[in-house]
Amino acid sequence: MEFFCYHRDRPGSGALRTELGEAHWAYMDRFEAELIARGPTFDRDGGDDDGTATGSVHIVDLPDLATARAFVFDEPNYQAGVYRDVMLRRWRNVLGRTMWEFPGGREGGNRYLVLGLAAGQPADLVPPAGGDELIAYGPLLSDDGAAWLGTAALVRAPDPDAARAVLTTDRYAAVEVHDWQFGGRR
Repeated sequence: MEFFCYHRDRPGSGALRTELGEAHWAYMDRFEAELIARGPTFDRDGGDDDGTATGSVHIVDLPDLATARAFVFDEPNYQAGVYRDVMLRRWRNVLGRTMWEFPGGREGGNRYLVLGLAAGQPADLVPPAGGDELIAYGPLLSDDGAAWLGTAALVRAPDPDAARAVLTTDRYAAVEVHDWQFGGRR
C-alpha cells in the first residue's frame, strides 16, 4: 500500500531540525527500498536561497496502515517536536515510478509540492496531458482506500502558478503549493 506523508514544521523548530538531521536521515535510510519520493518543503520568501524548511514529504510503500502510522510517528523529528502536524493518507502512484526515475533528474528548475484537498466528486485521477514535468502524482485516499480526499503531486514548473495548474483547481476546497526539493542521500 502506498502512503503520502506530509510533516509540517512547528514554527521556530529550525535549530532542532538541523540538530536532528543525521537521526532523520538514518531513520529514512531504513526505508530506502520502500520510498517513492521524499524531500523538504520551504518558504523561500520570494528569494533564490534555500529558504526556511516548512515540512517534509515522504511517499512510501508499506504493508498496511499500522506500519505507515508507525513510520510517521516514530520518525525522530516527530518524536522531538519539530513537526506541528502530520498528514497521512493512502495514495496511489499513478506514474508507477519513484522520484529517482524522473526523467528530468534531481537538479534544474523549480520543484513544488501541490496538494489539492477534496470537495465533492473525484478529480484529476489521471495526470494531465503533457505531464513530462511530473515527478510524482496520485490521489489522496481514505484509510480504507475507498474515498477520494484529494490529489498530491510533485512537479517541476517555472513558478507556483504553473505548478498549481497541474490540478483542476476549481474542483478542490483548497489547493496548496509549496517549494520542494529532492531529499535523501541518493
